[in-house]
Amino acid sequence: MKNILVKKSFLCTLIVAFFVVSCKKEIEKVSDAITDTATSISDTPEEVEKDTIKQDSPVVEKESMPPAMQETGFYNAFVLPKDKKLRDSAYAIFSKKYNERERYAILALNRLDSKNKWNSDTLVVPAKIDTTLMSYSPFPMQLDVLSGVKKFVVFSYPLQAYGVYTDGTLVKWGPTSMGKKTAKTKTGLTFANWKKQLAISTVSSEWKLPYNFNIFNLDGIGWHQYDLPGYPASHSCLRLLMKDAKWLYGYADTWVLNPGGATTKAKGTAVLVYGDYKWGKRKPWRNLLEDPNANNVSVEEMTKMIEPNVDKIIREQDNRIKVVDSIKAAKAMIQQMPENPKTQSP
Repeated sequence: MKNILVKKSFLCTLIVAFFVVSCKKEIEKVSDAITDTATSISDTPEEVEKDTIKQDSPVVEKESMPPAMQETGFYNAFVLPKDKKLRDSAYAIFSKKYNERERYAILALNRLDSKNKWNSDTLVVPAKIDTTLMSYSPFPMQLDVLSGVKKFVVFSYPLQAYGVYTDGTLVKWGPTSMGKKTAKTKTGLTFANWKKQLAISTVSSEWKLPYNFNIFNLDGIGWHQYDLPGYPASHSCLRLLMKDAKWLYGYADTWVLNPGGATTKAKGTAVLVYGDYKWGKRKPWRNLLEDPNANNVSVEEMTKMIEPNVDKIIREQDNRIKVVDSIKAAKAMIQQMPENPKTQSP
């Protein structure tokens, strides 16, 4: 009997020991699982990323990609990174978002051509794109002071922009790049002189100047197509986009010279160049991001500049009309004359 009790007691002890060992293993498994989970949660993204990179691969710090468009209102900022690859990516977004005509308008608003699109770290972009640019004109749409003037061209040094008025109505405006600080463009009232479809610069024979239109003859200053880098950069001339230079080439009137070409018989289209650039300051068009009217030139300001010159402009305009009409009449008379006029015998 006693032996039976001892055997039963030993058997019970084995069973209890078995369950104790099993429970301990399960507890360890659960503990390990919790520890693994806690470790995975506490790992930072940087640490996880390092684990996925081969140890022999160098870690290169790159410029973070800023949001391409920072929307502020009527005008938005399109940010361009300094890093070339990120810059390429930003322009890929830019090209996908806007078509060719829209890109042209945006660059023009920033006083840039496609060749110099890299020259800016931020592009001012209108929320609504007007490919004619007329919605963003800094010049007044109507100037009564010019109501009697058939053609008038104005260049603003402060805004690096030009405007064209016909009978007092603004018909076109666009960007320009005028004389740099060491070679400023002359200001004041002048008149369009001669034009040449392809001129060669007197500064360097390598500089080809399409659709050149001279306005200061003795100084060799005129408007023509050339690079627009987003700031005043010329050697006194007034640079334009190709389309604008071609348009103005056909729009403005030239002078009329007396026989022999030594003196002027009639002046061409009136041109006013005014103001000065704020050298070293923020580019004026960047101010549009905070105030969409920041670049607007008031009617009163324009009138004050133009009014003292109106009498002279109209006088030269009327004189040119008379001269041109007389030349046309003379040509018509010559055309009516017989080619071989007969003479009677004495």
